[in-house]
Amino acid sequence: MGTPGLVAEPGAVTAQWLTDVLHDAGAIADDAAVVSCRATSIGTGQVGDNVRYAIHYEGPPGPGSVVCKFGSRDPASAAAGIQMLLYETEVAFYRELAHTVDVSCPLCFFAAVEQGTANVVVVMEDLSPAEQGDQIVGCTVEQAELAIDEAAKLHGPRWADPTLAELHWLDRDAMNEGFSAVLPRMWESFVDRYRSALDPVTLEAGPELCELVSIVNDPRSFPRTAIHGDFRLDNMLFATAAGGRPLTVVDWQTLQLGPGPRDVAYFLGNALGPEVRRSCERRLVERYHRALVDHYGVEDYPFDQCWAEYVASSPASLVMAVFASMVVGRTDRGDAMFMAMANRSAQMAADLDAPSVIRSN
Repeated sequence: MGTPGLVAEPGAVTAQWLTDVLHDAGAIADDAAVVSCRATSIGTGQVGDNVRYAIHYEGPPGPGSVVCKFGSRDPASAAAGIQMLLYETEVAFYRELAHTVDVSCPLCFFAAVEQGTANVVVVMEDLSPAEQGDQIVGCTVEQAELAIDEAAKLHGPRWADPTLAELHWLDRDAMNEGFSAVLPRMWESFVDRYRSALDPVTLEAGPELCELVSIVNDPRSFPRTAIHGDFRLDNMLFATAAGGRPLTVVDWQTLQLGPGPRDVAYFLGNALGPEVRRSCERRLVERYHRALVDHYGVEDYPFDQCWAEYVASSPASLVMAVFASMVVGRTDRGDAMFMAMANRSAQMAADLDAPSVIRSN
């Protein structure tokens, strides 16, 4: 049996390589072998390309298919992934952190990356018939409850865990500081490109919120845990009538140390329309806090503090929309997704008077 090496191109995947990967992961019997595989592109990733491989075996059968995630084929998106260490981060998550948290994520058979490049592959279980959430359409309150529960399952096990500092790839403080410095200038370019699709509240609130990002990102102001960083519907797979787990979280490229409520605010700030969000957000944040305290034993963290961190993080989806839309390759769906994120998040920040809360911290 061979030791699998890095295969960074979808067309370079062979039956022998998949055999080696699955043998190495203990996913198939010693006398099993992949004899053929058929590739189909799936997903709507901005910085990665996902390909499903339907597999046929000789000998005892194994997984009927796997999904391989590669670096983006778009030069601008690949460059962004390299610069922001997205590819290294996802590989490190599956190798070093996934087994220490309770969040529902794909079973990973193999992950490898050539540092400083977009040469990367993550081989995962195929989660079909689950279906990807739709950032543009949004979700139901029931789906939001599932997402909030998964946020607690990610954050709770390593809440304020000092040993997370030993995982140096989780520390994005310097990167976030640089990001905060350039964001006000990026806002101008963002508005120049998208003005006609931005709501009045977004145009009014955006400049101030971008200026306040440096305060929000101050690592001294909150207990930290491992947060997803891009916790949104496009990075979630939901069960269908045909089956699947209730919810699985994917795309771990932006994992970092941060305040847990940031993932919650990021999600609720773009997954629900304003009216629906207003009707349920406090209850959902309470649900998240209750899971941390009751299930994971988080101490010295009153709900008022959780709520304040949630409100302070309410511009998170707007901030990501500004930054990501200006550095990744542009697509029609990407534009529509970024506008949904920006407009819903800006409205949320306005509803909650986020600037006042941020300045008071």
